[in-house]
Amino acid sequence: MTQRLDYQQQSPELFKKLVDFSMATKKPSLGHTLLDLVNIRASQLNGCGFCLDMHVKEATIRGERPLRLHHVAIWRESTLFAPRERAALAWTEALTQLSPQGVPDELYDRVRTQLSEQEIVELTYAVMTINAWNRINVAFRATPGSHDKAFGLDKAQLA
Repeated sequence: MTQRLDYQQQSPELFKKLVDFSMATKKPSLGHTLLDLVNIRASQLNGCGFCLDMHVKEATIRGERPLRLHHVAIWRESTLFAPRERAALAWTEALTQLSPQGVPDELYDRVRTQLSEQEIVELTYAVMTINAWNRINVAFRATPGSHDKAFGLDKAQLA
């Protein structure tokens, strides 16, 4: 396997800007639980082991139930998610895997029944952010768990 570049080292200015943008999307109106679910689902869809590992650990530290974490991949069939969470997960999937037709009106209308206009916009930015992280970490093959200590994720005790 080819050794990949260290994107943080190669472009520290852009890395810092992405971190700053990422921090700005962590809005209290959406709540950590919803953002954790969104980050986990997008990372699953994008095959980003680094981000999936990180966000499962963050959710665990914040007290998310293990069964719900296991059910994120099957959220449509699971009874463990509230309508607001289902709407956010559907929105996440639609924006992560854009169809040629874009986001269907039916989905947009459903999301509007669960989230305020401000929350929809904030959620959209949060989905954009996790997709950016997924893409850079997949491109450069970031190793899952490699920054646990630096990010305080060792507290999850999932090593």
